[in-house]
Amino acid sequence: MSISILVRPIVTEKTTSQLNGLNDVVFEVNLGANKIQIKEAVEQFYGVKVDGVRTLVVRGKIKRSGRFSGKRSNWKKAYVRLAEGESINVHEVN
Repeated sequence: MSISILVRPIVTEKTTSQLNGLNDVVFEVNLGANKIQIKEAVEQFYGVKVDGVRTLVVRGKIKRSGRFSGKRSNWKKAYVRLAEGESINVHEVN
């Protein structure tokens, strides 16, 4: 279940600072997943307690190659707030 909902953790300079400051972890998730499914998937996969989930849809950009243009796919991003004292090591590669 959690494999089809969680696509990948997003590790950037901004998300790393949010992990340290606000205890938020950012994931790319399935476009059809809702907040409850995302919360259950993170709790099951990582074994942590989740306080809240905020989601947004990142709209795909219009890209051109010469005279041809196309659009990248939309994707969903989830900001997952972990409970006090919980942590996830997203830098670890499995």
